[in-house]
Amino acid sequence: MASIEHCIFCFETLHAKLNHRNALTLNEVQNSYAAYLAHKASGKPNQLPALQRLAAGSLSASASDESSASTSTTSLFNSSAISAASSATSVSTVPASDAPSASPLFVTWNTVENGMQDQTLADGETDDENTELILRGCIGTFESIPLEEGLATYALTAALEDTRFEPISARELPDLDVAVTLLTDFEPARGGAEDWELGKHGLRISFAHNGYQYGATYLPDVGVEQEWTKEQTVLNLMRKAGWTGRRDTWRKVNLRIVRYQGRKKSLSYRKFMAWRTWADAHATVGEI
Repeated sequence: MASIEHCIFCFETLHAKLNHRNALTLNEVQNSYAAYLAHKASGKPNQLPALQRLAAGSLSASASDESSASTSTTSLFNSSAISAASSATSVSTVPASDAPSASPLFVTWNTVENGMQDQTLADGETDDENTELILRGCIGTFESIPLEEGLATYALTAALEDTRFEPISARELPDLDVAVTLLTDFEPARGGAEDWELGKHGLRISFAHNGYQYGATYLPDVGVEQEWTKEQTVLNLMRKAGWTGRRDTWRKVNLRIVRYQGRKKSLSYRKFMAWRTWADAHATVGEI
């Protein structure tokens, strides 16, 4: 399933791109986040001793100076020190066995409505489900792709190349929320347009009409978030694909429907920056 580390890596990739620095690798993010959780669980305000020796500098990662960063830098984590710090306290995130090495996936960027980020500051691995989000970009792939490559590619593509929106800018970062959905269990909806469950299945449709081919997808949470019925979800998905027929004739279209499931995780920018600030203080800095 998707993990908080996957979400952090997407934010790290976009943050680095917009601030002209090198991003950490997915493995570096995972190691650093494990040490970060261990540090928080220890309840001690001081740095972990194993990492204190590494505090030789910091990247310009605060929201106040995002637009002024111009030097290409990268944080290089000492893996032995990270391991020593992590072993000090038993903290588990997503077991390695639950995280695939490759998967179809989508990255979704949302804007948090009207300063609602303040409601997502509590510690924990998920944000407030009642937070109102406005879509800012969503792109992914149905091909199984190595996670690091896929997350990095679609974090940037969804943020900067979704043609429905203007590219995300550095000044928008503090208002963002990211969601990563890993796709699983693809199967034909053999029972027709209603052979799926709201909130459980995503839909991928394809059909021909008046000599044109159409196709589109909705992730599993779209219908529920929009408070649509199954019929409304399918009809709106056809509209998304470009179909302009009469509403009362949609059932006459020969739809090919594949249903699938998604394992989703989301994260706010504020929680990303809580980790990022800590990671800067516990890393060496190398000039590239």
